[in-house]
Amino acid sequence: MIDVRPFSTLGGAEYGWLKAKHHFSFANYHDMSRMGWGALRVWNDDTISPFTGFDPHGHRDMEIVTYVRKGAITHTDRLGNVGRTEAGDVQVMSAGKGIVHSEYNQEPDDTQIFQIWIMPNKRHAEPYWEARTFPKEQNGRLTVLASGRTGDTDALPINQDAAVLGGSFKAGDSTTYTLGKGRYLYLVSTDGKIEVNGTRAESRDGVAISDLDSVEIKALEDTQVVLVDAPGLDAVAA
Repeated sequence: MIDVRPFSTLGGAEYGWLKAKHHFSFANYHDMSRMGWGALRVWNDDTISPFTGFDPHGHRDMEIVTYVRKGAITHTDRLGNVGRTEAGDVQVMSAGKGIVHSEYNQEPDDTQIFQIWIMPNKRHAEPYWEARTFPKEQNGRLTVLASGRTGDTDALPINQDAAVLGGSFKAGDSTTYTLGKGRYLYLVSTDGKIEVNGTRAESRDGVAISDLDSVEIKALEDTQVVLVDAPGLDAVAA
C-alpha cells in the first residue's frame, strides 16, 4: 500500500513565531485516521522565525529525532547538553525517564525542521541527547541517521527497532529500499517531486507505505528524502 498525503491536507497551526504542519494528530489537530504509522507517532514540519523558539519544556518516554532542513536549531537541556544543529544534520533526544529542554532558532533567518517522534520499546530509560553531521553529497543513496536496529552501529542510537534515513538526490537518481515483514515506512521529499513505485508525490507530501516487499524511490527534481522505517505498535513498550 502506498498512500500519498498531500501537504495541503495536513493539520497545522500558526503561532506567529511558529508555522507548524502535522502529518499526524498533534496538539489541537486531531484526526483518528492519522494517529501515527506503526511506532512512528509524530512528524511535524515546523518553520521557526528568527530569534524565537520552544521555551523549556519536558518530555518522557519518546525518541525525538530532529532533521534540520534550513538554518539551524540550538538545543539546551538540564542534563547540561548544548548544541547547534545545522541544515542537513540531525539530532536525537531520547527522553527516557524525563528530560527538560529548549530549542531556539538563534539565526537571522527562518529555520525549518522535521520533528519526528518514535515510541520506544522500553520505558524510563536514561535520557540523552546527541547530534551528528552526515554526508550531504547528492549520491542518490540513503544514509541511516538514527537507529535502534541491530547492525546500524554508525547511526545515532534510539530505543526502538526503527530507523531514520536521509539522502540527497539529483533529478533522475533512484534507489530501492527493502521492507521487512510487518514494517511501516513513511517518507517525505524536502524540495522536489519524487515517485515511489511510480506513484508521484510533491515536495513535503507524506508517503505512507506498508505491506510491500520493497519500494523504488526516484527523484524527478533535485531534493532530499527523509524516511522512517518503523515496526508495528506491538513493539511499543506498554
